[in-house]
Amino acid sequence: MKRRQIFGFLGIAIAGLLLAIGLPLFNPSPVIAQSNTNILVSAAASLKDALEEIKPLYQQNKSNININYNFGASGALQQQIEQGAPADIFISAGKKQVDALEQKGLLLPGSRTNLANNRLVLIVAQDVVGINSFYNLTDSKIKKIAIGEPRSVPAGQYGEQVLKKLKLYDRLKSKFVFANNVRQVLAAVESGNAEAGLVYATDAKISNKVKVVVTADDKFHSPIVYPVAIIKSSKNPSAAKEFVQFLSGSEAKTVLRKYGFIVS
Repeated sequence: MKRRQIFGFLGIAIAGLLLAIGLPLFNPSPVIAQSNTNILVSAAASLKDALEEIKPLYQQNKSNININYNFGASGALQQQIEQGAPADIFISAGKKQVDALEQKGLLLPGSRTNLANNRLVLIVAQDVVGINSFYNLTDSKIKKIAIGEPRSVPAGQYGEQVLKKLKLYDRLKSKFVFANNVRQVLAAVESGNAEAGLVYATDAKISNKVKVVVTADDKFHSPIVYPVAIIKSSKNPSAAKEFVQFLSGSEAKTVLRKYGFIVS
């Protein structure tokens, strides 16, 4: 009996030792802190100031999410995405560019929504007087009119629509100075390289070097809407979706309104 008890105790001891040695092998791996996630947002140049201000608001509670921006003309950004350039989110200053990506199956289904609206305005330098109508642009003292390249810049497309509706386009086209994005239009008027320019109300709002002389009637151009969508090839669709949801929330809307965007 004693021998049996001894073997029994030895067995229990050996089993306990093996269990102790083997236990770590069955434990789940320790939780590793989530590494930073990078989100690249390709956005219309007119959104630059608002989105830069929204970024730290979002990161207050999402410190592990790095938001990076690629600003430019909506048409140019559309082409970059079509050619395979990396992007998680696209925010355009017109629906035409997002429509094109959607038709090519490059957007994450169901991720598209409208972020904001804007107005098109005619601006001149602060010291320019006597301009209070689009028709005044035919005046000889207006030698250069800055406008976005209509093939790639939505603001240029809207401007072209307005001027054609008013039957002014052909009369003014010799004065046009085409820019690669709407912020370049603003810069041209600020610097005096153009006496007038067509930009969004939000662009004029951030400058103390220009003044708005007339706001285009909405009926003269397509609706100025800013669609936002997640790119289908995004490596971080969940994080991209969270940021898009934040852009539609009250904090982001407050910032957008501050810069003159129209949000519901």
